Amino acid sequence: MPIPPSNPKISRREFLRRVTALGGAAALVSVIDGCTKVEIDQTASATPTDIPKSPTMIRKSSPAATTVPEKPLPTETSSMPTATPAETISDGKARIAFVKTNNRSEGVRQAIDLLGINPVSGKNVFLKPNFNSSDPTPGSTHLDVLGSLVAALKDMGAQGITVGDRSGMGNTRRVLDQLGVFKLADEIGFAPMVFDELLAEDWVMIEPTNSYWEQGFPFARPALEAGALVQTCCLKTHRYGGHFTLSLKNSVGLVAKRHPQLAHDFMQELHASPHQRRMIAEINSAYKPALIVMDGVEAFISGGPDVGERVFSEVILAGTDRIAIDAAGIALLRYFGCKTEAGSGKIFEQEQIARAVELGLGVSSPEKIEFLTADADSAAYAEKIKDLLLVG
Repeated sequence: MPIPPSNPKISRREFLRRVTALGGAAALVSVIDGCTKVEIDQTASATPTDIPKSPTMIRKSSPAATTVPEKPLPTETSSMPTATPAETISDGKARIAFVKTNNRSEGVRQAIDLLGINPVSGKNVFLKPNFNSSDPTPGSTHLDVLGSLVAALKDMGAQGITVGDRSGMGNTRRVLDQLGVFKLADEIGFAPMVFDELLAEDWVMIEPTNSYWEQGFPFARPALEAGALVQTCCLKTHRYGGHFTLSLKNSVGLVAKRHPQLAHDFMQELHASPHQRRMIAEINSAYKPALIVMDGVEAFISGGPDVGERVFSEVILAGTDRIAIDAAGIALLRYFGCKTEAGSGKIFEQEQIARAVELGLGVSSPEKIEFLTADADSAAYAEKIKDLLLVG
């Protein structure tokens, strides 16, 4: 199949027309772990005294251009959000649907049904997969997961669904084409977008105070302004400094490598920093997920995010709390013999997790995580992972 032609010079009016024609979705999703295939130097982590306080945010429509803008850029200030919907932690607990399965399509449906929430009815949904590269799952989101999730969201009453990406390993449009995303969009009806082709006005500059980011980061406006942001991540380790790439790391794809008006390489800043894992957590303070689905049917316990040592972990998770999802994911990786830094130390002391807790993005301890199961096999499996959570 020929690669669909890119159109980086599309006008904003035409951009909105096309989105409306494809189902009224509010935007696009970028994905990606945001890595390159070049090894990144990992320096020693910061001491506790280096950790900034929880930041507040300033949102700008776009950074200052190389020329003086005609009008001052509008700004919006806000406090850091609490990221988890009240439906799942009204009693202080985060509930995760835990389905032991080899069938991704059925597992996604079962996990969402088991979770028992509907945060997308009547809303335009922005769906963020993991298409960091064209490598097969768990290197990237499996089309069975994507298709089943889109169908489930439609059944839940979503008005329109946009799926988008920014690949960290390869040309995004080519990656999506190679994986069959454009073909699937035609078949089941969702709007695919490529973040690399967004205009300057389609990025919002998030400038947290007390942050490890030097000047903030450009966050995709379509995702930020969608009625509901849903993401689906894989279960895998990360050899370029992230240690693991689950739901928190999946958010890196929502940030531009370069803003169209700036020369700064935000991904180079991230991957060269000794604070990379804390910076990953800070990206997540820009938004609240309506739903998270993790494909753990297969996992990488070493290497990653593109290739690695594969195991058959046979599970689908669903929830709304990124800390809880990632803590469970780390426990799963350890259950199968994780061979990276994610395999040692307390789970809630992993830097991505610890910084996310400081920012109030979810639960603060493993005792507050509760697994929901619907059959004996899933319950027995979940109990083993819960034990690892409590010990680790």
